[in-house]
Amino acid sequence: MHLSSFLFASVSRCWPLPDSEPLMHGEVHSPLYPQPYPPNLQEQWDLSVPEGYQIRLTFTHLDVEASAGCYFDALTVLYDDKIMGKFCGTENSADGHHPGTQPILSPGNRLTLIFQTDDNNPEHQSLGFSAQYQAIDIDECSAPEPADGSGPLCSQICLNTLGSYLCSCHHGFKLRSDQRTCLLSCNGGIFDEPEGQLFSPGYPNPWFQAMSCQYIISVELGFTVSLNFSDNFHIEYIETQQGPFCLYHWLQVTVPDQEPMKLCGKTSPGLIVTNSNTVTLDYQTDTDGLSNGWSLHYSTHRVQCPFPGNLAKGRVTPVFSEYLYRDYIFVRCDPGYKLMMDGEELESFTTMCGSNGQWHHPLPECHIIDCGEPKSLLNGGLTFISGSKNQYQSVVEYYCNNPFYSILGAKFTCESDRKWRSNDDIFVRPTCLPVCGKPMKNIPNYQKIIGGYEAPENTIPWQVLLSISGNRAGGIVIADRWILTAAHVLKSGITTASKENVRIYMGLTNVETLLRSPAYAASIHVHPEYNNPNFVDFNNDIALVKLQNPITFSARVMPVCLPAESATYNTGLMGLVSGFGLTEVNKTQILTNKLKYVKLPLVEQSTCSVSITSARKTKENIPSLTDNMFCAGFPEGGMDSCQGDSGGPFTLIDREGRTWAAGVVSWGIDCGKIGTYGVYTKVTNYLDWINNTMQES
Repeated sequence: MHLSSFLFASVSRCWPLPDSEPLMHGEVHSPLYPQPYPPNLQEQWDLSVPEGYQIRLTFTHLDVEASAGCYFDALTVLYDDKIMGKFCGTENSADGHHPGTQPILSPGNRLTLIFQTDDNNPEHQSLGFSAQYQAIDIDECSAPEPADGSGPLCSQICLNTLGSYLCSCHHGFKLRSDQRTCLLSCNGGIFDEPEGQLFSPGYPNPWFQAMSCQYIISVELGFTVSLNFSDNFHIEYIETQQGPFCLYHWLQVTVPDQEPMKLCGKTSPGLIVTNSNTVTLDYQTDTDGLSNGWSLHYSTHRVQCPFPGNLAKGRVTPVFSEYLYRDYIFVRCDPGYKLMMDGEELESFTTMCGSNGQWHHPLPECHIIDCGEPKSLLNGGLTFISGSKNQYQSVVEYYCNNPFYSILGAKFTCESDRKWRSNDDIFVRPTCLPVCGKPMKNIPNYQKIIGGYEAPENTIPWQVLLSISGNRAGGIVIADRWILTAAHVLKSGITTASKENVRIYMGLTNVETLLRSPAYAASIHVHPEYNNPNFVDFNNDIALVKLQNPITFSARVMPVCLPAESATYNTGLMGLVSGFGLTEVNKTQILTNKLKYVKLPLVEQSTCSVSITSARKTKENIPSLTDNMFCAGFPEGGMDSCQGDSGGPFTLIDREGRTWAAGVVSWGIDCGKIGTYGVYTKVTNYLDWINNTMQES
């Protein structure tokens, strides 16, 4: 008996696995490892991994006291009480039995390790062992058939899985309840995937049982099924002069609304295009005969729609060589044309190729656009010079009532945005601008108003007769709704005449006839800086009257031109004054019923100022002369404007022959007296006020 050099207590322990799920890997080592193990041990480790796995045990170190047959100290590995190995010694020891580097693989999911030592470990030199274990998947499908004659795990197809296996069946069979064996079942299957593989039961080997199988391929509407049979095709047949006759075995292909097709023989049908989304295949055999069967690959293709065609004055996009289910097309009309369908205009149009091989909507039409009636032109008209019916690219030319109006932007074209636009695209609509300062008749000569000659008809068409609460005054037509006059005829002291008390007469030279057709004021605008409570301050003596209704200009009524900003007042230049004021008959001043006129020269400002200073020596309350005024007249007197002419025009003629309003009759010292002159409001000083008032009111 081998004696120990010292006494050690005997210990026996077992290391069971915990109750939790088995581990997939782990480590096992002797007590105190890597220190020498103690004597008198009996240790046991029960290793397990999940069902369907086996254990691979790999030693990383083994150093156990060597002895013949591992009699004294040993590590024993068991599977279900069957010893798989008993180990001791070291890797290079002559005695003992060492596992080396080769792992130990358990038949099942369990292993037991028992480490037993006697009462002696010489000089405590042996360290024991250390090992790693892990779960290894069992390939049940590759295992040999059981010796008990129960047959393979799976009768047809075995699929290995982690920790287990699955049985499956060939097409046309189904798995029995035992989950191992297969039963013929080739009816009731519906295949709805876009493509797939079908074959007869047992293919390519013959099947010796009668069968009646049905396969239904039914895919989404909008797709058609094509069958492509493999070359290896064999269904029992009888050869006749007309070809194979399918008497007992056949494969029938049925497509809705088509004659069924019965197939047999040994020649593959190849590709069959069904043009349907549903196909039924019935495979029939009896117990006799020999048919190897068939296989096919089916695929699907989108239904094709007819070519949408061309569109007059439009285009269809995108352009494809063929149009298939779910393809979209869009329609655009050429510039100047609009989409129309069933009498309604469409903002846009798109349609899709439907599952029935037809477009959801028919193509619309492109109709030429219509810009609508061109806007009428006040004081003018229009004519079509190309096109008609206000259609795209039609051109109209506007004209104004000459010679009283001139056109601004004459030709307009119907454009693709359905708007009439001028050729230079500057003017959104034409305008007839009044012709100013161009009377139809010229005055043959000039006479004085005081005792002067009557103005012929249509020679001073801008002359206005104002009646303010029954008092007579003059005015000047400067625009179709505006009359220029003197402030003092509308404002007395601090009181401004109401618009209801103002009457405006135009177009005739005879007062009796003129008074039959009055015009009415819409508003009164006296210059804001005019202040003349005592009639001695005529500075800013200017006002505007806005008419309720616009004037249509003619030979009788025409506006005078406003002065240019650069207009000059040169001494000696002859101007024309007109009005319905006082005139002299037999040395008696009376109000005239006829429009009178006189031509007067412009007077040097200093000369006029001297005459006013001289007049103050004999007469009181004479107004002052300012830079907003100018004077006109002859020093010898006799020709002048007078009461009733106030607010009337003093006009000059420019180089182009247009008459312009240089002044407004304002005030004077008596009428036509020697050494005195008429005083007029200087219109050029008020251009900004006139233009702003007309724009803002």
